[in-house]
Amino acid sequence: MRFRPCIDIHNGKVKQIVGSSLKDEGDLAVDNFVSAQDGAFYGNFYKKDGLAGGHIILLNPVDSKYYEEDKKQAALALAAFPGGLQIGGGMTAENAQEFLAMGASHVIVTSYVFKDGKIHYDRLEKMVAAVGRECLVLDLSCRKKDGAYYIVTDRWQKFTDVRVTHELLNDLSAYCDEFLVHAVDVEGKSSGVEEELIQLLSGWEGIPITYAGGVSSFDDLDKLKTLGKNHLDVTIGSALDLFGGKLPYDEVVQFMRTEGNN
Repeated sequence: MRFRPCIDIHNGKVKQIVGSSLKDEGDLAVDNFVSAQDGAFYGNFYKKDGLAGGHIILLNPVDSKYYEEDKKQAALALAAFPGGLQIGGGMTAENAQEFLAMGASHVIVTSYVFKDGKIHYDRLEKMVAAVGRECLVLDLSCRKKDGAYYIVTDRWQKFTDVRVTHELLNDLSAYCDEFLVHAVDVEGKSSGVEEELIQLLSGWEGIPITYAGGVSSFDDLDKLKTLGKNHLDVTIGSALDLFGGKLPYDEVVQFMRTEGNN
């Protein structure tokens, strides 16, 4: 179990939001924390601790007036930690190479591939052709509906008909290097982890999976380690003191280096 840091960017600022509150119309979200620091600060911060494999998420849509400002912050972070961070948000086969050239190790894709409620394999194949399987992360962020977890797209606002199952993970793992899974219903709430989703993901053995959502304490990290069978990596955002929360960042890093891998 590894700690994967994050840099979420919305309206041109590094911030932490309540994931389920995000709305494209009006570029609205409920903010947990808005940083006075820029992307370079966080890129350098994670670089000094050797925390490669974290991700940047651009939370505004491509047609937002803020998207270019989001990109500027992302560029600062990538320049500070080249090859150390992945990036998602508006990635397509046409623009993905731009972000790799900026220093991203991987591009993270959801809405481009999961569109109109289903998987578009032609787009998935175009993305693989554009960046290579080794540079692609599929974001399977999901919400619970009718007792099952379904992938959500367009900054977590739209349900697809694609259910998260082991069969789906088997299928999609042929196209990508990793999965990123936000438990959207608890994302940004520091209310505890989504245990049922963790158990579902940990029961599958394949490429790396990073879980995000609800971590608020070291008890949550212990629970994630146990329920996740040490198979899942983890992202922590709003709960960290780095983003205005109560969990000491330095202690989390130390915990993950010792307890996380035992």
